[in-house]
Amino acid sequence: MAGEAQADCLFCKIVAGDVPATIVRETETTVAFQDINPQAPCHVLVIPRAHYHDAAALATAEPALAADVLREAGEVAAQCKVADTGYRVVFNTGTGAGQTVFHAHAHVLGGRGLQWPPG
Repeated sequence: MAGEAQADCLFCKIVAGDVPATIVRETETTVAFQDINPQAPCHVLVIPRAHYHDAAALATAEPALAADVLREAGEVAAQCKVADTGYRVVFNTGTGAGQTVFHAHAHVLGGRGLQWPPG
């Protein structure tokens, strides 16, 4: 069920403390941790503690929680000292977009030049 932890979800296991991660920030509603395959000097994932399959499902079911994820993305950027120079927030949705863990999450990337279009 949406919002409830899923036993087979890697990110739900990180939220529960069952899988280790390098956590950089936590709030009542979110957890932020270092990406295990960083693509920039600052590459942190921000996830809701509640399980939603992707960003669209999260925004539809709990817009305030989606806002918490975005707000935390900004806090992570400030903590990484990239907020003033520029950073990117990316939500991959679906396998065709590169989503590999089906728990809504935002990638915060910064600290190097990020060109457009991405990829």
